[in-house]
Amino acid sequence: MSEDTTVRPAGIDELLERVRASYRRIEARAAHEAALTGDALLVDIRYAALRERDGLIPGALVVERNELEWRLDPRGSHRVPEATGHDLRIVVICNEGYASSLAAASLHQLGLHRATDLVGGFQAWRAEGLPVEPTAA
Repeated sequence: MSEDTTVRPAGIDELLERVRASYRRIEARAAHEAALTGDALLVDIRYAALRERDGLIPGALVVERNELEWRLDPRGSHRVPEATGHDLRIVVICNEGYASSLAAASLHQLGLHRATDLVGGFQAWRAEGLPVEPTAA
């Protein structure tokens, strides 16, 4: 009789818990203050339909999720000008704070050790009454 040595894959809830335990997440008001003082770059990864529906965070860099790593890797050939180095504090923002956790973990793998995500995502930002502007028509 052989012993079952297969490893059970992590479910998404377990994966999120593990990922989130590896860095400190940030609340909406703290993210707003960090952006105002220039201590953090806010990066909105929501898809276009959500941005059009709910608006934009003033000053946030919009980067589609499927381009995030290419745009923020400081050594990447497709990086944005804001990707100035591995010490850059990046706050990733999705709609509700789930996809952004996985995105922040991916940025950590690129050496962006100060990357984090917004607890509750854009919806938490808006619920706090923080600035939101409509998208251009």
